[in-house]
Amino acid sequence: MSGVTLVVLAKAPEPGRVKTRLCPPVTPGQAADLAAAALLDTLDAARAVPGATVLVALTGDLGPAARSGELAAALRGTVVVAQRGDGLGERIAAAHADAAARAPGLPSLQVGMDTPQLDGPLLAAAAARLHREGGPDAVLGPASDGGWWALGLRDPRHAALVAGVPTSRADTGERTLHALRAGGLRVELLAELRDVDTAADAVAVAAAAPHSRLAAAVAALPSLNTVVRC
Repeated sequence: MSGVTLVVLAKAPEPGRVKTRLCPPVTPGQAADLAAAALLDTLDAARAVPGATVLVALTGDLGPAARSGELAAALRGTVVVAQRGDGLGERIAAAHADAAARAPGLPSLQVGMDTPQLDGPLLAAAAARLHREGGPDAVLGPASDGGWWALGLRDPRHAALVAGVPTSRADTGERTLHALRAGGLRVELLAELRDVDTAADAVAVAAAAPHSRLAAAVAALPSLNTVVRC
């Protein structure tokens, strides 16, 4: 692999503004801490990709965010840009456009902060597909809830194809795949992963990544584990 821009689309983990579907059983502050742990895990994975530049498209205020000091330290050495656009689709397209402008000719691979179980080798393997001779123009990682967890593009400007795709729906992944293929791109699918949206998701993903910050944060919340077991 000869280089890639790893795009992390992130929201500052401010209490009451992130992971609200976890409340209850957890409090807004606890939900924000889980989100911060997941983002830190994601940044670790992104920085572990050889030859990658990590671009974080961020929205929100890190000042009142959970684990703000840890996040500020983790963001050093990354390129941080503000998210722009009216909807999530436009923000995704804009983040890839920023990647194209900062690293012309390099592919982009975007992830969010909802799949902290991913790791550097998984991301590196996905990025390598975009460099493979005769390989795909795009890779898409489906999520178990019908969305997607990763979007990689040989030409980041092609993210404009998905700017109008409705997000947070059970068919978002299917619609995204259709939009890419309708634009003439050859698309390969990555392994399916589970997003952290609900209490059950958080417990399941923590079990899949037992050494992650998310797993430690989940283990510190007996109420979360009790509700899921019931």
